[in-house]
Amino acid sequence: MPRRARRGIRSAVSVVGGISRELGSPATLPVGGRNQNGRVTRRGLILFAALGIAWGIPYLFIKVAVGELDPAMVVLSRAALAAILLLPLAFFRREVTQVVRRWKPMLAYTIVEIILPWYFLSSAEQRLPSSTAGLLLATVPLAGVGIAFAMGRPERLSRMNWLGIALGMLGVAALVGLDIAGSDLIAVAQMAVVVVGYALGPAILARWMSDLPGVGVVAVSLAATAVVYVPFVLLTGGWPSAWPSTAVIVSIIVLAVVCSALAFLLMVGLVAEIGPVKATAITYVNPAVAIIAGAVVLGERVTVWTIVGFALVLAGSYLVTRRRQELVAAEGPEEACAEQTEVTTGERTARPAAADSP
Repeated sequence: MPRRARRGIRSAVSVVGGISRELGSPATLPVGGRNQNGRVTRRGLILFAALGIAWGIPYLFIKVAVGELDPAMVVLSRAALAAILLLPLAFFRREVTQVVRRWKPMLAYTIVEIILPWYFLSSAEQRLPSSTAGLLLATVPLAGVGIAFAMGRPERLSRMNWLGIALGMLGVAALVGLDIAGSDLIAVAQMAVVVVGYALGPAILARWMSDLPGVGVVAVSLAATAVVYVPFVLLTGGWPSAWPSTAVIVSIIVLAVVCSALAFLLMVGLVAEIGPVKATAITYVNPAVAIIAGAVVLGERVTVWTIVGFALVLAGSYLVTRRRQELVAAEGPEEACAEQTEVTTGERTARPAAADSP
């Protein structure tokens, strides 16, 4: 396999989890891409559109699933099915053993990137509109700044970066204080856990597992999540007493197949096709897809404050990550590739490889 393709696969690890930013998100990126400095090809546009949809619709399907299933059962079903799809590939590529050998950071990564965030995201969507959940997750780059400081690897922030942090906080205030009107603060607190987890996961990945193969990491983390949730679901009574509706079954399948397994492969292809710098634009498509999907399919209300919060959060995320994007573009492939293994800021939302599907 070409070296560039291997780099793409390794950096794609952070797609889990989400975040979907749900598997996602979400760390290190391969440098290069066949058309990084040229025009975006038709193939690149198709991959970009497909990934934007795959990472924008999880919130909609989670909302549908938790209408009948316990959040833990949603996580178990999604993780198990996605693991069944990816584990054979990981075993075929002989990547499972080397991942399992690094079990301590692997376990930590799985906990903060999937086990906790997926549960709290599903639980929060029992109270919050799916579009609001998607918008709040766009604040992951802001949390990434704090994670970098906490891990002793702070980045020097410019005035524009600080402005981005301020705008992002104002956007969250608009969503929480005016759009949600303080009525679901428990759900907002749960989303805060998700945001921190999605920022911390890629940081763990970059510091202790950047040399591990991506398919193996994703497959093992999904399988471990399913194993953990089996007893949890049984002990907490989360197993459904009746067969779910067709809509819920379809939602689980889409979450596992499209938003997790397929999104991972789409992200690898996109970064290989257009490079990581251009691919970061996917960040600003996902929340828009979440808003449109929630409004059209579920009839969720889109208020003025939803739009204001959306604009402020995305502007803040862009400004917070602006210097890093410019640095990667200016350095060139070799220099940036050498530095990428040291990145621990958890730029899940700003960098496609750090955006595991939600």
